Amino acid sequence: MDTLQRLHQLLDERGWSEYRLAKNCGLSNSTIANIYHRNTVPSITTLEAICAGFGISLSQFFAEGEMVELTPELKELFDSWVDLTLPQKAAILQTIKAMRHN
Repeated sequence: MDTLQRLHQLLDERGWSEYRLAKNCGLSNSTIANIYHRNTVPSITTLEAICAGFGISLSQFFAEGEMVELTPELKELFDSWVDLTLPQKAAILQTIKAMRHN
């Protein structure tokens, strides 16, 4: 997927206009319009601002498939997970599965 297609996808998913994107990322309407109407590839700085406006990272922008935001809570969970033994991990997974079925 190219950059322009990805921008279209993210706008469509959120129901945003180009104007709202410009406001959310602090860029001018003309900058966003140039990307769309002139098929220009945004600079890394512009793309970083766009990603900030969407609330995603550059890696999430270019990721294939479903995006998952690494929140502070998820980071803490992942950091804790690494130190667990295999039986502890199995017990945690079993607990989570049991909680999801309730």
